[in-house]
Amino acid sequence: MATLTLLGISGSLRAGATNRKLLREAARLFGDCTYVEADLQMPLYDGDLESAEGIPASVTRLAEQIAEADAVAISTPEYNKGPSGALKNALDWVSRVEGNPWADKPVAVMSSAAGRAGGERAQLVLRTYLVPFRPRLLLGPEVHLAACQSQFDENDMLTGDMYLKDLEQLMASLRAEVSR
Repeated sequence: MATLTLLGISGSLRAGATNRKLLREAARLFGDCTYVEADLQMPLYDGDLESAEGIPASVTRLAEQIAEADAVAISTPEYNKGPSGALKNALDWVSRVEGNPWADKPVAVMSSAAGRAGGERAQLVLRTYLVPFRPRLLLGPEVHLAACQSQFDENDMLTGDMYLKDLEQLMASLRAEVSR
């Protein structure tokens, strides 16, 4: 069997973001795969820009990565009780490409945030954003990493047993969904 490709999409743009760390741990727990991390650096969606210049290359690349991946893992921070603007912007842009790269794609959602709810509200909103794309969205176990700065060791490995167990189960479910 060919090696699976897992696309990680972090709603945080920071290089050292805990959402990136969480995705890398998810890829490790997913098992043997080619892990690709998406780049959400793209212009704000603007219909006039789209009309004048077309779909930006960065958006086309993201849509191709989604289409080519066997599964997608998305991790979002929680900004003002919702997902990041960068993540919402990327979803809006991808909705403008021809075809639907998300259709029937196995997708796992998780979150990492400084607050005690660990991005639970952002994750809920993100799930509603994904509904129109019709992915095979996993319902759980839910992974919402609270007090995120203290959840990783010096090697960026997740330390909390509860979080590790839930993430391991989520990634096993995602791998099984790919095989479905």
